[in-house]
Amino acid sequence: MSELVTGEAVALELRPARLPSRALSVLLDLAAGVALYIAVTIGLAAATASLDEAARTAISISGFILVLVGGPIVVETLSHGRSLGKMACGLRVVRDDGGPIRFRHALVRGLIGVIEILMTLGVVACVASLVSARGRRLGDVFAGTLVVRERVPAAHTGFVPPPPPWLAGRFTGLDLSAVPDGLWLAVRQYLTRMRQLDPAVGWSMAERLASDLAGRTGAPVPPGVPPAAYLAAVLQERQVREARRAFADGAAAGGLPAGTAGSAGIAGAHAPPVRPPAYPPASVPPGVRADAEADIRPAVRPSSAPPAGPGAAAARDGAPAERPATGFAPPA
Repeated sequence: MSELVTGEAVALELRPARLPSRALSVLLDLAAGVALYIAVTIGLAAATASLDEAARTAISISGFILVLVGGPIVVETLSHGRSLGKMACGLRVVRDDGGPIRFRHALVRGLIGVIEILMTLGVVACVASLVSARGRRLGDVFAGTLVVRERVPAAHTGFVPPPPPWLAGRFTGLDLSAVPDGLWLAVRQYLTRMRQLDPAVGWSMAERLASDLAGRTGAPVPPGVPPAAYLAAVLQERQVREARRAFADGAAAGGLPAGTAGSAGIAGAHAPPVRPPAYPPASVPPGVRADAEADIRPAVRPSSAPPAGPGAAAARDGAPAERPATGFAPPA
């Protein structure tokens, strides 16, 4: 990787193209240019058959310059640094600050490329690319450009491997409040990349991280537990706690605020049921018959059967007899 600093002081990490990919792209460009030059030469020879030898030679030289020198310059300018060979190899020509090239950059690269690629059969370009730290030839040095790779191999996703099943729930009582975020990040990065490390190096890193984590939690690593499995189990316990806390906060934020009917319903789940208040006796206006009083009062239906027992008859005798319900409901 090559770090480039733009004019806005932004650091860009680019992967410069090396000699094999650049040589392959140049060969593809030369093959396309030579095929086009042969076709143009045949057409010019047929069109200039009636001219003299000097005119045909001048036209042939002009066609060579236009096709093999001007062609790559025009293509790189219009495509912002991507010729046919570079598109096939996944390369692009950019400026030193990471921006797209313009006509002057392509012109300098094309003119110097005639000397170091065409006239010397690519020997000078190969030597300069091998000597340069970023694989640049002389045309790139004078033009202030760099050939970088566009198609970078996709990295594996950061998948944290789960701990072994026999470690599930073993660290539920561990105090994780003193572990800093930097150590959690280092543990996660190690677990996601431990399959790419050398076994000896990975084991030593796991032991060091496990000892740091055990020192922060105050509990040593259980005997017989591999350090990588210990790290995975503790990290999973932290993720479980974070998820539980997040879901609990989300439920509290999504529900009704405290002190409202929602909390009252939760708090009063085991409270005795509250009966609705009885309707107050309706006042009967003067001059209304006594038997019409039942039409004015709402119908009250007993919720349960009258109690049975010795005192039930006395209660029935002492209480006034209820009038039968008429089924009339007063307006609200």
